[in-house]
Amino acid sequence: MSLGACCVICCRRIGTSASRLKSRTSWRNIRNIIRFTGSFILGGSLFLTYEVLALKKSLTLDTQVVEREKMKSYIYVHTVPADKLETHGLVWQARKELHKAVRKVLAASARVLRNPFSDSVSTVDIEDHDCAVWLLLRKSREGDRAARLEAVQGMSQAHHWHDYQYRVIAQACDPRTLIGLARSKESDLRFFLPPPPLPSLKEDSSTEEELRHLLASLPQTEIDECLQYFTSLALSESSQSLAAQKGGLWCFGGNGLPYAESFGEVPSATVEMFCLEAIVKHSEIPSHCDHIEAGGGLQLLQRLYQLHKDCPKVQRNIMRIIGNMALNEHLHPAIIRSGWVSLMAEALKSFHIMEASHAARTLANLDRETVHEKYQDGVYVLHPQCRTSQPIKADVLFIHGLMGAAFKTWRQQDSERVLLENSLVDEDRYTTCWPKTWLAKDCPALRIISVEYDTSLSDWRARCPMERKSIAFRSNELLSKLRAAGVGDRPMIWISHSMGGLLVKKMLLEASKKPELSAVINNTRGMIFYSVPHHGSHLAEYSVNIRYLLFPSLEVKELSKDSPALKTLQDDFMEFAKDKNFQVLNFVETQPTFIGSMIKLHIVPVESADLGIGDLIPVDVNHLNICKPKTKDAFLYQRTLQFIRETLARDLEK
Repeated sequence: MSLGACCVICCRRIGTSASRLKSRTSWRNIRNIIRFTGSFILGGSLFLTYEVLALKKSLTLDTQVVEREKMKSYIYVHTVPADKLETHGLVWQARKELHKAVRKVLAASARVLRNPFSDSVSTVDIEDHDCAVWLLLRKSREGDRAARLEAVQGMSQAHHWHDYQYRVIAQACDPRTLIGLARSKESDLRFFLPPPPLPSLKEDSSTEEELRHLLASLPQTEIDECLQYFTSLALSESSQSLAAQKGGLWCFGGNGLPYAESFGEVPSATVEMFCLEAIVKHSEIPSHCDHIEAGGGLQLLQRLYQLHKDCPKVQRNIMRIIGNMALNEHLHPAIIRSGWVSLMAEALKSFHIMEASHAARTLANLDRETVHEKYQDGVYVLHPQCRTSQPIKADVLFIHGLMGAAFKTWRQQDSERVLLENSLVDEDRYTTCWPKTWLAKDCPALRIISVEYDTSLSDWRARCPMERKSIAFRSNELLSKLRAAGVGDRPMIWISHSMGGLLVKKMLLEASKKPELSAVINNTRGMIFYSVPHHGSHLAEYSVNIRYLLFPSLEVKELSKDSPALKTLQDDFMEFAKDKNFQVLNFVETQPTFIGSMIKLHIVPVESADLGIGDLIPVDVNHLNICKPKTKDAFLYQRTLQFIRETLARDLEK
């Protein structure tokens, strides 16, 4: 750049004043200045240099000031244009000496990168702690996988480096190392550069319009009726909202009317949610992910992510999309270049379980160094969410029931919240997801997975009116996703609530019919059922009397006591399980549950929760709280923990 325009320097330019200028100085002093203002190249691409812009007749050097300045962070300054620099005299000679010093440091850095263990390194004019940084960088690029992992671990455990040293790693490490640092629990966030600047919006456009254009550009092939529904609904809502913003009239009717804040507009976040939910569905199709990336979706989604920091639901849907795109390895470079790794590294450290779990899924799908499984939409690893040296010896799978979710179903019963003085939740006393906090701490050798799928009580309230998913359909869908996540490769226990238990039974029956899924059967050690209606529920019988169950969903119909599908499932499972050595524990509620504000219903009676295998334990709670222990010392949790430890005892001892 003559070096040209803008360069990064490692210490601030040492100011001079007229009072410090003396009449003479030797070239030895100038070389001392240059030695302290040397520069180097990071990763072969980032050129760091110092340039003496003006040297008066002489200069007195305060070495103590220099020593302090050497350790400061990067700053950015602009150099004087080349055509305005002096090209002769003392300045020219100083610049010549400076460039010689630069070449010396570059050669030294190159020697470190070529052979970090050679004797020549000791002669390099580099500080000891800086040399360690370069050695770790070089080691992170070794051909040996164990050496790479050790280097990343060494970086993540560095907590006393200077700021500029973290920046060295951030600018020089390769993508594999960057993802490893993002998945390391103790990594300093200074390892991650801010995402690159986002492209400007088109003139007279908005993020909402850009999102709508992206959705409209996606293919309409390979999509089912529900995806067509989500896409058309999103585009329709966006059109009406944009018309309102630009002076048009809001039309009465349509699915968006209940969301209107006034007769003239739809809340922007709601419109964007429609679009995002449609894009989530599109991102489940690999070829559509290519179109999302080609249409600038990674940058647009990042803009929305930053704009809606106060709207967790918007952010979670965006992370779902990025996590789905990360299932396609050829898109990894684009995801990394767009800065998503930095955002996910920050989200992974969040105290909010849902945010951290979504980020953990995305990073695991990006990490092909230590993760061989792929986690599809709705499959979340609650533990371990980061790289760990703890060997994982068994899996525990959590399957929620009707109207449940991967996280909220398994939260602690909402009877008390114990907060510490610093406002952080004491997870030993209160947790929003006990499998992630309590169980992970008590059994660290487990991989804990929770799944999520959409259900509805009524077709009136279904997210997609065309969606009629039976237990048989859902079980095949979940089984496929779980196999992609490596379920069946280790010993495992299934834990389920309500309708989730019926899905577990159906998945095991389906796996027993397919030789390629025999590992799922052979590695199943046991099952815990929380109020599972093996013989039906009273829920469907009350549908006529409950306002929002006027049209009970297929899921509700299949739970009725006279359901032929339910009876067949129970009979087939008992026949299948009779010669298996499955350990089974059944819990059942004894209190009724409020349905709405007026109706109380004993959803799963004791006789229905009796599978016919294993212990049956009544608990003095309702249907919702049967899987939500009050405290870590509560019987519900302690009996569950005991069952897991005893059932997996031999496997955990290996």
